[in-house]
Formats: sequence, structure tokens, C-alpha cells
Amino acid sequence: MNTSYRRVCLVGAGLIGGSWGLALKRSGFSGRIVAYDLPQVLDRALVLGAIDESSPDLAAAVKGADLVILAAPVGAIVDQLPQVKAAAGTRALVTDTGSTKRAIVERAREIFGEAPLFLGGHPVAGKERSGIENSSATLFEATRYVLTPLSPEHLEDERVEAFRRLVKGVGAEPFVIGADAHDRVLAFLSHLPQLLATSLAGVVAEESGRHALPLELAAAGFRDMTRLAESPFGVWRDVCATNADNLRPALEALIRKLEAMKGQLDNGGLEAEFEGAQRLRAQWRVSR
Repeated sequence: MNTSYRRVCLVGAGLIGGSWGLALKRSGFSGRIVAYDLPQVLDRALVLGAIDESSPDLAAAVKGADLVILAAPVGAIVDQLPQVKAAAGTRALVTDTGSTKRAIVERAREIFGEAPLFLGGHPVAGKERSGIENSSATLFEATRYVLTPLSPEHLEDERVEAFRRLVKGVGAEPFVIGADAHDRVLAFLSHLPQLLATSLAGVVAEESGRHALPLELAAAGFRDMTRLAESPFGVWRDVCATNADNLRPALEALIRKLEAMKGQLDNGGLEAEFEGAQRLRAQWRVSR
């Protein structure tokens, strides 16, 4: 891969950080990859070949890296920004993988200039299970990779151009959008589906507690609709907290839709709902 980055630091070597390391290796990246995380996570990342070096000290891991990828929960990323800024070299690019962008971008705007440079990021990819053991070299293939720059002019910076190439090299397509728009859109397209899957599993669990439901009769529909219910709360706690103002109207819209469908159960109105849903799915398939 042709890139100007020679030393990459992964601050967090879980699902996303570990997948970044594996994807870089698979794409032919010839530089060094160092990671900061808990010792047991780092040991596993080394065994899997996702990283070349490990460090239990954040500042030591960041020092000397020309690309720093913050791959931790949103709240942890916000807390790490000052220390990362202080430890990173003046020519480094610091980016993140947070699932919400406003809190991270606002904090970065307070403390970052152009030496080092900060670029908000979010790989729109993932799994319902977290951890380095679930990382994959192909996680980012055929996905969109959101970029939320602090300033439009930063998109012309050579470090950002190099990161775009890196993103394409691991199989993803960069997608530039503002932090506010990102959080509103993802509230409907990502965060709402998670809460829907969790609530559906919760409804079934509660009903089964009252009147036993034989889960042996749950087939593909239940499997597909509740896949996200396996996601750990620790991954979603910060997402919900930092995007609550967008999630509330999204949930309210879903509740209104469910109430409308309840009223259509015996009057034929559901046909239009099914047709509208099928059109949306067709549009989604084309967009992919």
C-alpha cells in the first residue's frame, strides 16, 4: 500500500482497533503498529498478529506515531484527547472511531490546532459482539467510513489525504459529513435499530416469564431481528448518552408508527406499510 504513514498507534485494541490492525496487515501496510490497552487485550492482539508492539502507557504508545486511531468508547475518547494531543508529534494525524461525533469533535476543536491535526472518524461497520477476539481483517470491506473534519480546509491536508488512501486500502469508502448531521442520521439508521432489537428481545423475555414461550419455535425472523440484542451495554452507554436529543424523536417516531400499525391490524391498512417498507429496502440495496 502506498501511504505516508509508517507508524500507527491504536488506542484501543478491541473489535474496531483490532480490526484496523488486521486490515492494515492484510492490505500490505509495511509500517509498525503499536497499541495501547489493558495487558490481557494487548497480549491477545499480539498473538492474533493485529499489532507489532504493545504499551500499557498511553503517552508512550502515542509518541512517535504519525497516525493515532482512538478506538475506544465515546466517553473514553473524549477523556483521552488532551493526553493524546500532548503526546502526539506535531506532524501526526489523530482520528477516532466513535459512533457519535459531536461530543468528540467539540472537545477536539477546543484543544487541537493543526500540530497535530485531528480528524473525526466513524467506520460504519461492526458486529454485535465486541472484543479483540471478534476482530476481522475484512470488517471494513464494502462499508462507508465517515470523516467529520474540524474544518473543511483540513480535507486538503496531506495527512488527511493519506488517511483517505488508507481507508480505501482496507476496503472502505470515505464519506464526509458534519458531526451534527452524522449524529441525527445515525440515530435513525444505527442507534434506533439497536434499541429496537434490545426492546424486542426484552418484550419476548418478559412475556416468556409470564407465559412460557418455547424459543425452539423462534426461526430466522427472530434471529435476524434480535441479532443486535447481543451487543453489550458498555458499547452503547455512551452512544445513547451523547445522542439522546436525536434518539428521543427517533423513538417517538417509531412509537407513532407502531401505534398506527396497531390500529391497522383489521382494516387493511397494513398493506401500504408493507409496500413502503419494501420500497425502502430496495433503495437501501441500490445504495449498497
